[in-house]
Order: sequence, then C-alpha cells, then structure tokens
Amino acid sequence: MAAPLVVDIADMKFSKAEQDVLITYALGSCIGVSAYDPELKVGALLHFMLPESALDPRKAQERPYMFADTGVHEMFKHLAGMGSKSKRLIVKACGGSNLMDPNGTFNIGKRNYLALKKILWRFNIILKGEDIGGTASRNMSLRLDSGDVSVRYSGIKEERAL
Repeated sequence: MAAPLVVDIADMKFSKAEQDVLITYALGSCIGVSAYDPELKVGALLHFMLPESALDPRKAQERPYMFADTGVHEMFKHLAGMGSKSKRLIVKACGGSNLMDPNGTFNIGKRNYLALKKILWRFNIILKGEDIGGTASRNMSLRLDSGDVSVRYSGIKEERAL
C-alpha cells in the first residue's frame, strides 16, 4: 500500500489509484467530507473550516476548500471530471465538534454541519454515514480500493468504520 495522501486543513485530495488512502487529521469544528464512486473506484476527501464563502470572498477565491459551499462544489466538480456521477457517490462526513467553544458561543461545528447538509440537499445527495458533534477531535480516512471510511478519535488507537 502506498503512503497515505494527507489532506491538510482547508484542503482536498482526490484519487483514482486503488492503492491510495486519503486521510485528514484534527477535525475539530472543521468537517471532513468523503465522496466515493464505487463503480469507478474514485474518491475525494475534503477538510473544510467554515460554512460559507460569503464570510470572506477574497479568501474563498484563494482557498476554495476552506469553505463548505465552495469546497464541496469543487470536490464534486473534480469527481465529475473523472467520470463520476453524483447519483453513484457515497458521501460521508465527520467532525463538527464543539472542541474550542464549550459554551456554544460561535457554534462553528454546528454551522458547518448545517451548511454541508444544505449543500448536499441541493445536489440531491444524502449522507450515508456521519460522526458529527461532541467535544473530541477526530481523524478520518478513505480507502480507494474499498470505499471504506474510518474515524479515529484523538488519544484512541482503534478506528471505527463510518
């Protein structure tokens, strides 16, 4: 197996190589979104930070993966360019915790999740798996050979399937 392709914060990676594993770390209030086409065995993993690009349009142009709306759109565009059809995509999400905001003052995690659900609704896509909320940081990975998505909580060695 090849070394994992690491998806940084406000980043996205995609692949069609079956040996690849896409992984992102430290999902706190950020959300990781995986999309996998089982017919073509292509997939992508996005790590976005904020719900809407309208918060900073200049930054959204420079870093579209920072925001849910521009990031998810770009992810689906890349997958379509690889021949994927949205009706075949298996989409899963993880993160959206209240890690740095215990009193819920800003609710970034919740706002990120609601933005994601709204965007997916527009694409007529329903999440097939999710691990959202709470107060822990998580890592998320997508295996391209099988489409398996796993989550690992910080400080815990075992992964669980999503």
